[in-house]
Amino acid sequence: MADAAVPDSGPDDGADGDAPEIVIKVRGLDTGFDEQQIHKGLDLDVRRGEILGVVGGSGTGKSVLMRAIIGLQPKRAGSIEVLGQDVDNLDAAAAKDLRRRWGVLFQDGALFSSLTVAENIEVPMREFLDLPDALMDELAGFKVAMVGLPVEAGPKFPSELSGGMRKRAGLGRALSLDPQLLFLDEPTAGLDPISAAAFDELIAVLKQTMGLTVFLITHDLDTLHAICDRVAVLADGKVLKVGTIAELRGFDHPWVREYFGGPRGRAAEGTSPKTTPEPARKTAEAV
Repeated sequence: MADAAVPDSGPDDGADGDAPEIVIKVRGLDTGFDEQQIHKGLDLDVRRGEILGVVGGSGTGKSVLMRAIIGLQPKRAGSIEVLGQDVDNLDAAAAKDLRRRWGVLFQDGALFSSLTVAENIEVPMREFLDLPDALMDELAGFKVAMVGLPVEAGPKFPSELSGGMRKRAGLGRALSLDPQLLFLDEPTAGLDPISAAAFDELIAVLKQTMGLTVFLITHDLDTLHAICDRVAVLADGKVLKVGTIAELRGFDHPWVREYFGGPRGRAAEGTSPKTTPEPARKTAEAV
């Protein structure tokens, strides 16, 4: 019951010299729309190099939180620091430089329908860089391959792609400038289980190879178990708890108990690679 009395909202501040580096620091965040309050006094830390899953019931403001961090949603109060910089105290040049250090995959990819996949990937390059068209075309081709799309996907329009391919194309655009931070909003929503698992694996590989820090909004319990280092739970206008899934299972809150301890949560835990002993996993992979 101690957890319920003193919710851990995630800040990692302290004097410990071994404390993890914080790349996103949110303190006292208030957001809302007209009379509707979304967040009230929300605190959150995101550590460098982690995949942080963000969960919560419908209407708890997961996407609003992400949009506030990247500057698309005005906040009413509080402070936000990204990569050590207070986003409210940057001039235009510094703000633009900070934006080029993150990439965003919005729901369903949010691709420009009148542009090809390659042209969508080149949009951030045209906004932030001054490169010859031929070089941008070559770099876009690399990104197409990086996210697991066939080379022939480059000249296609979003309407010619499957849902899973649009997600990968959107991911390619998010990675266009080799960012340090990657924001993903429901990346596996609408995908079949096989495609969703393949997308999870792709994110895990890219995180390792590119040194990414990933802020991942999801409802997918399989994704949480497969690739997330920690999970932040949003409810009641703030972050209730941040921790591993094992830690969250011991947190005394009705939504958390139902989400992680219900039938779907138990099924996801049983199929998670992270819950499979290493020797057994190696044996399975060898078969």
